[in-house]
Amino acid sequence: MADRKAHIFRDGGESKGLSVRKLMRNAGTYAILTLGALIAVAPFIWMISTSLMSIGEAQGVRFFPTEIHLENYLLAWKEAQFAEYFINSVQITAITLAGQLTFSVLAAYAFARIDFPGRDLIFGVLLSTLMIPAMVIIIPNFLTVTWLGRIGPIKWINNWPALTIPFMGSIFSIFLLRQFFAQIPDELFDAAQMDGAGHFRFLLTVVIPLAKAPLMVIVVLSFMGAWNALAWPLLVTNSPDWRPIAVGLLNFVDEAGQMLNLMMAGAVITIIPILLIYFFTQKQFTESIARSGLKG
Repeated sequence: MADRKAHIFRDGGESKGLSVRKLMRNAGTYAILTLGALIAVAPFIWMISTSLMSIGEAQGVRFFPTEIHLENYLLAWKEAQFAEYFINSVQITAITLAGQLTFSVLAAYAFARIDFPGRDLIFGVLLSTLMIPAMVIIIPNFLTVTWLGRIGPIKWINNWPALTIPFMGSIFSIFLLRQFFAQIPDELFDAAQMDGAGHFRFLLTVVIPLAKAPLMVIVVLSFMGAWNALAWPLLVTNSPDWRPIAVGLLNFVDEAGQMLNLMMAGAVITIIPILLIYFFTQKQFTESIARSGLKG
């Protein structure tokens, strides 16, 4: 009886020790995650806080305003001509997104479902271009669009073609969709062929409806890239006619310095469409990441 009690006491002590160690381990994990979250969120909190400050407070070292100035958003919208830049960004982003989805879907389907000579070699060469930094290809792209504007009937520089067409072919989008398309069972295509469907009809009626999750990932990432573009629009435009909203933030910098409070108000206005896009596509975005369409 005494041995049994000792055994129970020993097991209880071991279980309690394991629980304490597990609790301490979890506490450490949560502490690290909380610290990481605070580091990630702090710049956004500072941006919003600064956008509500007076210009004097914004130039100081304060983290929170003593008095809230909501009129900064109205001033930022008017002084930077954000209405014009906003419309330009909407047009540029819509054209880029439509072209990227179209070409990425067609190219990915060809690499995944159509057997043609040199398919794997071409796909491998395309993947290798992902290793090239974006800044390296800016000058070749600029020379290309300048040359095309000279020989073609369409004006490229300071116009929508230079701002959109170079970004309609996304290697990452093609890769992501190709990996997803390759997982679709061949039996579905065989069944579609028996109904008289070809590749194009199979793509529209079967493949695309199944690929909503990776398509939403491409929508979010492409939207962010086109909406936040700054260096390239400054290079291929010389007037506000087609400059996007990110360029409008430069209007708050002059010889006297930065109007930091208005700049941060403009930055908040700039990120609102991105937050809305992510909010409405969050389910499909997280689903695609969880499924990891990079298999295959």
